[in-house]
Amino acid sequence: MDATIERSTLRGRARAPPSKSYTHRAILAAGYGSEATVRDPLISADTQATRRAVEAYGGETDLSDDRSALTVEGFDGRPDVPADVIDCANSGTTMRLTTATAALADGLTVLTGDGSLRSRPQGPLLDAIEQLGGRAESTRANGQAPLVVGGPVDGGTASIPGDVSSQFVTALLMAGAVSDDGITVDLETELKSAPYVDITIEVLEAFGVEAEEIDGGYRVDGGQSYAPEGGEYHVPGDFSSMSYLLAAGALAAPDGLVVEGAYPSAQGDSAIVDVLERMGADIEWDRDAGEITVSQSDLTGVEVSVANTPDLLPTIAVLGAAADGTTSIVDCEHVRYKETDRVSVMAESLTEMGAAVVEEQDRLSIRGGETGLRGATLPGRDDHRIIMSLAVAGLVADGETTITEAEDVDVSFPGFFDTLADLGANVRKDGD
Repeated sequence: MDATIERSTLRGRARAPPSKSYTHRAILAAGYGSEATVRDPLISADTQATRRAVEAYGGETDLSDDRSALTVEGFDGRPDVPADVIDCANSGTTMRLTTATAALADGLTVLTGDGSLRSRPQGPLLDAIEQLGGRAESTRANGQAPLVVGGPVDGGTASIPGDVSSQFVTALLMAGAVSDDGITVDLETELKSAPYVDITIEVLEAFGVEAEEIDGGYRVDGGQSYAPEGGEYHVPGDFSSMSYLLAAGALAAPDGLVVEGAYPSAQGDSAIVDVLERMGADIEWDRDAGEITVSQSDLTGVEVSVANTPDLLPTIAVLGAAADGTTSIVDCEHVRYKETDRVSVMAESLTEMGAAVVEEQDRLSIRGGETGLRGATLPGRDDHRIIMSLAVAGLVADGETTITEAEDVDVSFPGFFDTLADLGANVRKDGD
């Protein structure tokens, strides 16, 4: 599917989808337990991959007809050896979190994914599993999928770098809770994307599992059971997805746009509200009502660190391209190891749209106001966050902006383009 966006004026109310990060963790947490219902899950390509992985390890899942509840009969802390290869598709979260699950199984598990996922680094997690006594190999000996993982591990201590992916920590903590001896994670370097581990600890707590940050790392005791109070867990709204709606409102909604479902949580990407405030946006967050109101504003460039919020880089880059002055996004080298090298892709895409961009290894600078954005035909790069951020740029660009292979928004925000259209955007989908 190709999506074409023209300069538009937005208005009205929209609800961002449930959190992808919370949904992944909740489905797997329910899988580690005996039975639980995940309420208001995000049903997307990525979270469906985690659902399939839970089933491969011996769990059973059932999605309600209205897709508002996913009931999981778990494998109760003892995963089966899968009967087939686990295909994680494009979901890095699925691969990393369920690779640690494989280390609990008494046999070998093979995990793979699409071309993009097979290029992403997994080496530190494989090393950690071997430190715990398991078998963990990359079939191509390059630290990338396909992976072969075997156990069972009893627990122990593993040292890993903190500057590649916080998902390695999440994977070990979630698996460690049902191991015999628990797992201690020693961080060799400062942890990037730390709020995502905060999300993990929040979800674990909701499922009755205790994990904690310790000096130089994290610790979870073994022999615990996953069981949410009342047998249910409710997924909050997703601030990563909200960021595109909030940016769209700040750029193209003179009469204001209201985003619903914005209740406070451990999500680091709620920092988008602070970023917009610093840039001068007219924005107000009613935390009790879970609503954020934002209106079209004259924005000014700022410096923003994305050390803990890597998924916000594409959104902030687009805001910078439409703001006056220079927006510098720093501490961003780890953003190069997502579905795409998002630093380079945003630099290339915004340059194609007429923006003045300077790319460095750990910094992306956008000189807004030097030229106006113009429409262009841009590849979606199989990356949902690239597609949605460029669609927001298209709302304020002259002419038409066409994004190819735009169906990949289904990874985290199914119906994204329909939501924009409902808000008044001039959107056309071809080949849907």
